[in-house]
Amino acid sequence: MVRGARKAVAVGVAVAVACSVQQHLNFVPGPRHAAPVAAAAAGMMMAPAAFADEIGDAAKKLGDASYSFAKEVDWNNGIFLQAPGKFQPLKALKAIDKMIEMGAAADPKLLKEAAEAHHKAIGSISGPNGVTSRADWDAVNAALGRVVASVPKAKVMAVYDSVKDITDPKVPAYMKSLVNGPDAEKAYQGFLEFKDVVAKNQVTSASAPAVVPSGDKIGVAAKALSDASYPFIKDIDWLSDIYLKPLPGKTAPQTLKAIDKMIVMGAKMDGNLLKAAAEAHHKAIGSIDAKGVTSAADYEAVNAALGRLVASVPKSTVMDVYNSMAGIVDSTVTNNMFSKVNPLDAVAAAKGFYTFKDVVEASQR
Repeated sequence: MVRGARKAVAVGVAVAVACSVQQHLNFVPGPRHAAPVAAAAAGMMMAPAAFADEIGDAAKKLGDASYSFAKEVDWNNGIFLQAPGKFQPLKALKAIDKMIEMGAAADPKLLKEAAEAHHKAIGSISGPNGVTSRADWDAVNAALGRVVASVPKAKVMAVYDSVKDITDPKVPAYMKSLVNGPDAEKAYQGFLEFKDVVAKNQVTSASAPAVVPSGDKIGVAAKALSDASYPFIKDIDWLSDIYLKPLPGKTAPQTLKAIDKMIVMGAKMDGNLLKAAAEAHHKAIGSIDAKGVTSAADYEAVNAALGRLVASVPKSTVMDVYNSMAGIVDSTVTNNMFSKVNPLDAVAAAKGFYTFKDVVEASQR
């Protein structure tokens, strides 16, 4: 399913890595240089521990060159919710799939550290533009550099190329027009130097696939949930642009607090199960039909993977996510979404979910 590719909270960390690379590239002076730059950038960002200081030092130099630019960006701007060109949900899903693949190939320990760096950075946000502190800006860049360096260059380039395919060529110039041009150019030059350090330390082969549990209670419960909810899944318009709409009446800072709780939850997830969930989503994307609906078997596998993933996180952390989302999602949103599907299918899916969550909770650590 199109939106299903976003369901795994921790997979958002991998997406953040890819998006970070793309945001830097929005200020590329000329498209002819973009592809090799992105490739090198991806490779340089996730070095082994032995090279952690080298990437950290490079991140500080990047901060010297880019923090002025970072302060000029309006991070609260709703433009970041929009498609970077023509709305093409299935084509965009291909780009998301490449991000998921990249995340699955990344070192779980470094993903955790990147999530923790983002959580800390959210805590130091200030000012009307929503910018983090200089120290946390550097820490996030260093963490992302190490993550990208832990992924083979080919997988990083696959993300770059797929995002480029759905991005209008006028977008970079427009985004650059929103900030001070010289500061953007200086930030870009700093990024080029940073990507060289990351590329120097990039791995050449991907890590082994995840070990997927089988025969467990969560897997059995996932089948029951999937049987109960698959008709509902087929009712949903996965190709709608409604998923890009901001939540009614909520500001970016308010929404960011809920996102922060998701990041904290992601940082506490089991690394192997996180990889398994990403791999399940990748496989599910491969079986979607013209309406964006995955196969029943892949839907079941995704539910099982997510159930195991949630069970690897303390209940209090999961409830923090639930409560933070409940605080920003108005009842009009749920009523509107409910009105778009067969109500009997929705009720059956909800009943199946309640039973499933009880099994997950019983397995929770």
